[in-house]
Amino acid sequence: MSDEKKNSPPKKVEAEENIFIPEEPRWSLDDIILSDAVKNQILDVATYAENSYRVFELWGFKNTHKFSRRIGINLYGAPGTGKTMAAHAIAKNLGRKILVVNYADIESKYVGETPKNIRKAFEAAKKSDSILFFDEADAILSKRVTNMTQAVDVSVNQTRSVMLMLMNEFQDFIIFATNFISNFDPAFMRRISIHVKFELPDEECRKKLWQMYIPKELPNNIDVDEIAKKYDGISGSDISNAMLNSAFKAARLKLDSLDKKIVFEAVENILASKRANLGDNEQ
Repeated sequence: MSDEKKNSPPKKVEAEENIFIPEEPRWSLDDIILSDAVKNQILDVATYAENSYRVFELWGFKNTHKFSRRIGINLYGAPGTGKTMAAHAIAKNLGRKILVVNYADIESKYVGETPKNIRKAFEAAKKSDSILFFDEADAILSKRVTNMTQAVDVSVNQTRSVMLMLMNEFQDFIIFATNFISNFDPAFMRRISIHVKFELPDEECRKKLWQMYIPKELPNNIDVDEIAKKYDGISGSDISNAMLNSAFKAARLKLDSLDKKIVFEAVENILASKRANLGDNEQ
């Protein structure tokens, strides 16, 4: 090998084509606990495909809504309320794989690379006939920069423009999930057909969630009615974490069963961290 070849810098490796890999949905509609109102909205979305022929062909909407076979669904609300699970459940109900895209998967430190990665995500979904799901979507659907002062500002607007164009062209399901719908650019809001708000569970939902996350094999003295009434302002994710953390603490203490006081302590720690986080954000 010549010295020239030995000393030549390595060529820049293009982004891997397989960074967007469809997967089988992890959850079904039976796996998630939601209020009746939210569940009915999810069912409306999940039955879209089976009703598409009736609506577009038999009822004539193919003539009045020629470019509306694309359906954008935005699942928004507090963290840990089941948005990601619902996206998987919709895909599972449609009998299709889901292609999950996080902003970290498409963001690039190289100006101009992020739009290319967005294109690859859409192409991968189309090629594999998968449901395209953008998690933490506010990172990519946020408002465009009006006073551009840096190259990065131009890149942000370029990314938003490419996303709008691809959404217009893509005649299939796109699901978005966000904790911060207020960050969405109005142009994206107009192109999303359905917005479903996920809220923290009420007492009845909390009861079902506690029942779901307490294993039948676990020795315990937890009163589900009591704990559901005692603590509000917590999500399904919080309840899941509280149970697992409590179980590990009981195991560390060599207890034969899980005492509810340990669970109470775990929930109170979660609520305290939420209050601290809210306080930090308000400063």
